[in-house]
Amino acid sequence: MASENATLATAFANPASEYLIDAVQRGVLFMDTMRQRGNQYLEQSAKLAPHVLEFKLEVVLDGRTFERPVNYILVRIVPPAGTAIDETRRPFVVVDPRAGHGPGIGGFKADSEIGVAMKAGHPCYFIGFLPDPMPGQTIEDIGRAEAIFLEKVISLHPNADGKPCVIGNCQAGWAVMMLAACRPELFGPLIIAGSPLSYWAGVRGENPMRYTGGLLGGSWMTAFAGDLGLGKFDGAWLVQNFENLNPSNTLWSKQYNLYSDIDKEAPRYLGFERWWGGHVNLNAEEIQFIVDELFVGNKLAAGMIKTSDGGTIDLRNIHSPIVVFCSKGDNITPPVQALDWLLDLYDDVRDIRSHGQTIVYTIHESVGHLGIFVSGGVAKKQHDEFASNIDLIDLLPPGLYEAVFEKRTEDTRGGEFAGGNWIMHCEARTLNDIRALGGHDPAEERCFAAAARVSETNLAFYRAWVQPWVRAMVSNPVAEAIRRLHPLRTQYEGFSDANPLMGPVKQMAETVREQRAEVGEGNPFLAMQVAVSKQIIQGLDSFRDMRDKFAEQMFFAVYGSPVVQAACGIEPDQTNLRKAGKSRLHHELLERRIAELRAKIAVGGLREALARALIYVGKERGGLDERGFEAVRRLRAEQGHARLSLAEFKTLIREQFLMLLIDEEAALSAIPSLLREESGDRSKVLAQLKDVLSVRQELTPSEQQRFRRIAQLFNTDPDAASASKVVALGNQKGPGTALAS
Repeated sequence: MASENATLATAFANPASEYLIDAVQRGVLFMDTMRQRGNQYLEQSAKLAPHVLEFKLEVVLDGRTFERPVNYILVRIVPPAGTAIDETRRPFVVVDPRAGHGPGIGGFKADSEIGVAMKAGHPCYFIGFLPDPMPGQTIEDIGRAEAIFLEKVISLHPNADGKPCVIGNCQAGWAVMMLAACRPELFGPLIIAGSPLSYWAGVRGENPMRYTGGLLGGSWMTAFAGDLGLGKFDGAWLVQNFENLNPSNTLWSKQYNLYSDIDKEAPRYLGFERWWGGHVNLNAEEIQFIVDELFVGNKLAAGMIKTSDGGTIDLRNIHSPIVVFCSKGDNITPPVQALDWLLDLYDDVRDIRSHGQTIVYTIHESVGHLGIFVSGGVAKKQHDEFASNIDLIDLLPPGLYEAVFEKRTEDTRGGEFAGGNWIMHCEARTLNDIRALGGHDPAEERCFAAAARVSETNLAFYRAWVQPWVRAMVSNPVAEAIRRLHPLRTQYEGFSDANPLMGPVKQMAETVREQRAEVGEGNPFLAMQVAVSKQIIQGLDSFRDMRDKFAEQMFFAVYGSPVVQAACGIEPDQTNLRKAGKSRLHHELLERRIAELRAKIAVGGLREALARALIYVGKERGGLDERGFEAVRRLRAEQGHARLSLAEFKTLIREQFLMLLIDEEAALSAIPSLLREESGDRSKVLAQLKDVLSVRQELTPSEQQRFRRIAQLFNTDPDAASASKVVALGNQKGPGTALAS
C-alpha cells in the first residue's frame, strides 16, 4: 500500500512540478512583455507624429500650415516593392478615427484596408493626425482641411477613372459623411466602416452604450473633463469607455491570452498595444460638438446640424455611392446604429432613388468593432472585394443593396471573371430589411429626446454656476498631473523601465528563454488553469450583463416617466422626433428631372438601346454580380480611346435605369427608333448581351421571355442570338461593341 501511494505521489508530482516551472517561466515572460509594452508606450509618446502604419509614407500636405490650422496631415503611401500601381485607377483615401487612439489602424499590417487597395492597383493616401490639436481648431475646421486634402489628391491624378474612394473608419465615418454632404463633388464611393450615424438606435438588452449619456446627466461631464484639461479633452477617457464595455476582456482575457500563450502571442499583443495605448487629445470644443450634436442630440441624420455659414448638413446631398460595413458582433456600433439613419432620411427605396443615391450595406455575423478595421480575415474578404469592385459599386443604379459574398471554387460558374477567393453580389433590398434589424421604436425615441433636453439644461447650469470655479482652480501643472495620472496611462508607465522595480525583469526573462521548459498539453494542471479562466470570464460576463440590465432599466425608468417627458416638452404620442424634413425644392427638381428623362427616352443609338435592354432583362434579379460587370469591363477595355469614360458609362447606365422606372413601356417602345440608323448584324449584338447576362447563371424563364421581347424590338430572331464565350466578345468589331463603348 505504501509503495502504491509513493508511486501515485510521484505520478502526481511530476505533472505538478512541470506545470509549476512552466507557470513561473510564463509569469516572468509575461512581466517582460508588460515591460516592453510600457517602454513602447513611452517611445511612442515621445514622437512628434506617432503612428502605426506598416507602410512607408511621404507627406503631401500639413494641415498646420493652413489658414485655419488643424493637426491633420495628408500622406501618400509608398507602394511596397513588387506592387504595381495603375495611375488610371481611382485613388483610395483612408481616414483614421480620432477617437482616443493614434493614427494608422487602417494600414498597420499588409492585410489591411490600405494593403488590399494597393494590391488592387489603386494609389493610396492616408489622412492622419498629431497627438495634440491646434489651438482653437473645430470639427468644421477639420472638415475644411480634409476638403483641401481631397482636392490635392484629385489634382495629383488627372487621368484617374473616377474621384477618390474615401474610407472612413469609426469616428472618421460620420466626419467624411458630413463633408461629403457639403462638398459632394470631391468624392467617389464612400466606405463607412463601423461608424455610428444613428445614435439613439439600438435593441433592448443588446446595446447598453447608448444609455451612457442619459445616465450621466448629459454632456456636462464632457465640459467638466475639458475644463480639467485646460481646454483639452484627454482621449484616454474615450478609450476607457470602450474598455468598460467588456470587463472580462479588459480585466482578464486580454492578459490571460498573452500569459497562456506567451511564446507566440507577445509580438501580436505588442503590435496591437502600440496603437491601443497611443492616446491623443481633442480640443474641448471638438468633443463638446461630438457629444452634443451627435451622441446625445442625434442631429446628423435629422438634418439639424448647422454650419458656421448657416447651411444645413443633409446627408441626402451626397451624390456618391455609400458603402456601410457593420457587424452583429460590434458592441460599439451595432448594425442598427450604422443603418437606421436610412429610416430617418427616406420613406422608401423610391425616395432613395429620387435623390439619385446608391447605398450598399453588408453585415458581418460576428467580428467585433476593432476587427472591422484590423482583422486580416476581414481585410482579405470584405475590404479586398470592395477595393477590387469599387467601379461596380460606382456604377450601381440608385437604390438600396446588400453586398453578400460567395466563396469562389473550381465549380463556380463564371469564376474566371472574378478575382480573389470571393465573389461579391449586390442584391436589392428595401427599408423593411433595415426595419427588421430593430431599434426604431417611437417610445424609445421619446426617452432619448427627453435625455437630450435634460442634457441641455444640465450643461447650461454647469456653464453658468460651476464652470467659472473649475477654470479658476485648474492651472497647467494641475491639468498635466490629471492627464499623467489617468489609470490607462499609469498602467503603461508603471511597468516600464521608468519604474526601478522592473529593472531585474529583463535579465530574468533572458535567463528563462535560455532554459524554457513548456508543459505538455495533457497536463492536468494546465486543464485546471483553463477551467479557472473560463470561470473568471463567466463571472465577469455575468457582472457585465447585470450592470447593463440595471443601466437599461434605470434609463427607461427615468426618461420614460411621463412627468420627466412632460417637463422636457415631449408630448405623449409624439413621433418622428428624428425624421429629416422634406424639401419643396427637391420635389420641384425631381419633377424637372423626370421631365428631362422622359424627353430623352427616344434619344440615342445602339449604345443606349443595349444598356436599356441589359437593365430590362436583368431587372428581376434585383442586383448586380461582379462577374457580369467584369464581362462588360473587358468589352470596354477593347475600345481604346473610343470607349466611354467610367463617369460617362455610369451616367448612361443610371439614365437608362431611371427611364425604365419612370415609364417602362415607353422606354421599350422607343428601342426600334434608337436602332433606326444601325445597319450591322444585330444578332451578334444580342449574343454579347445574352452572354453577359448568363455569366452568373442561365436565364430564368421570366428572363428568357424578356429577352425574346428585346430580340423582337431589335428585329432579330432570338434563336440567332446564340451563346458565345464572353472572353472573345471584345475581339468582335462592328456595332456589337457599342455595349462596351
